[in-house]
Amino acid sequence: MAKILIVDDSDMIKKIVVGTLARGGHQVVEASNGLEALERISSTHCDLVITDLNMPKMDGIQFTRELRKMPSYKRMPIFILTTNPAEEEKALAAGANLYLKKPVSSEKLLSSIDKYLK
Repeated sequence: MAKILIVDDSDMIKKIVVGTLARGGHQVVEASNGLEALERISSTHCDLVITDLNMPKMDGIQFTRELRKMPSYKRMPIFILTTNPAEEEKALAAGANLYLKKPVSSEKLLSSIDKYLK
């Protein structure tokens, strides 16, 4: 079981992803934007992050860049989950490990997590 931070400004998307992660046996920490996610992650260790790309206050690209500056999170897997396929190169250059297009199937999400956490 991994502790996974899900960062998305959509409550509906968070609910779907949290349900998938819980069914996969994972513990979930939630945030609604990058700034809130940085606060959450500074007080609790996570094994993997799944973040949306377009969010208020701090988007997924900037959040990924900021997270990669933190010594304990330089190598932690970061997935960007978004509806915007045009930003894949930018997300990967910022430090994301995987770029997944919404909607992503539960099977694809869980198998990707397993692959990166082994």
